[in-house]
Amino acid sequence: MTGEHGHHHVRSWLTAPVLAVAVLSVGAGISAFGVTVVIGDVAADLSHPPASDDTPFQLGLPVTTIGIALSVIRLASLASLPLAALADRLGRRRLLLTVATLALSLTSLAAASPGFWWYVALVAIARPFLSTVNAVAGVVAAEESRSVDRAGAIALITVAYGLGSGLVSVGRGLLPGEPSFRVVTLFALAPLLLMPLLTRWIREPAIAVVRTHARGLPGAVPRHLRGRVTLLASLVGAIAITTGPGFTYLFVYGERVLGATPLQLSSFVLAAGPAGLTGILLGRWSADRFGRRITGALAMSGTGIAVAIAYSGGSAALAVGYLTTVLLASAFAPAQGTLAAELVPTTVRATVAGWLTVTAVLGAVLGLSAFGALAEITGSFAVPARLLGGLVALSALGFGALPETRGTELEDLDADPLQPRPEP
Repeated sequence: MTGEHGHHHVRSWLTAPVLAVAVLSVGAGISAFGVTVVIGDVAADLSHPPASDDTPFQLGLPVTTIGIALSVIRLASLASLPLAALADRLGRRRLLLTVATLALSLTSLAAASPGFWWYVALVAIARPFLSTVNAVAGVVAAEESRSVDRAGAIALITVAYGLGSGLVSVGRGLLPGEPSFRVVTLFALAPLLLMPLLTRWIREPAIAVVRTHARGLPGAVPRHLRGRVTLLASLVGAIAITTGPGFTYLFVYGERVLGATPLQLSSFVLAAGPAGLTGILLGRWSADRFGRRITGALAMSGTGIAVAIAYSGGSAALAVGYLTTVLLASAFAPAQGTLAAELVPTTVRATVAGWLTVTAVLGAVLGLSAFGALAEITGSFAVPARLLGGLVALSALGFGALPETRGTELEDLDADPLQPRPEP
């Protein structure tokens, strides 16, 4: 039984179907974050550096080129929208197993890349499949859970993705010597080899078995739902405007501006793991206790302020601001993920998850571009941090225009999709 008849039964987010899609999210985390971990090694191993020795960080390629490569890979996630939308037409299970197999296979294949841009092309093609895995895994977790457990199920998927990111980073550090990027990239083989087992456990959520066929192009949202979907997608994109640069510029700002040592900054990254887990658990508890909207609004507003603090002071401000950003951005995830699942009926739930992925990517790219441009114009990291952080903190007020959905069962939405039923 799945916890709907009392507290003595297994929580509905601890059942085999939810745990199995969480394993797929671990695999997505390994594959996606692996690119960030090894991109410098790929550049060094597969490029032909010029005779002069003035290439920054001795990466073998200009940092600008690596930045372009990372942007291409990040923007490739935009193709996840039509892919995720197909889960509303073909079914969650079929789509999830297909894209997971493709994503992990392409990532593993990148280990054999003969050149830098071959590697970039393969992981860029894999990226929309990886993003779709995570988006649809969240949908399955939400649909397999009752209202009281839904924030916990979304939190589990978030933790699983983070665990995958941590595994590839720690695994690379534990390998002897300086491991080749090829070895680290092959970490994606582990979840790929588990696919036959996961295939037996992953099922079509009962609520999604009976589907009315979606109309229009993949990604289309019914007119009467567009307002709330657009607002939530805008809020998800807005928080990424600060988290994108907030996480990405840590080493550049810490080392180049503050003169912090790589060891000091590595300690921040290590501390980010417990901070992120604490944030996810806090967000899950608050979303169930106080509501999805207030939790999302406070977490988003706090994230904007934390980024402003991180890049406006010395090393202590960077440590406090960065770790608070990690904690609050993590707390945002269960609140917005649960709200997204409970705002729309089953026929478009995966489509909406695709839209949220797209706006998060666009927000991060916009934030990185604007932050970098403003820092260059003003000669200061504090100005863009305060400006973007303040704007994001204020935009959190947008949550007030969304309905509270705590206590909503998904079956109720399919009966009357415009009337989420708050907990009494």
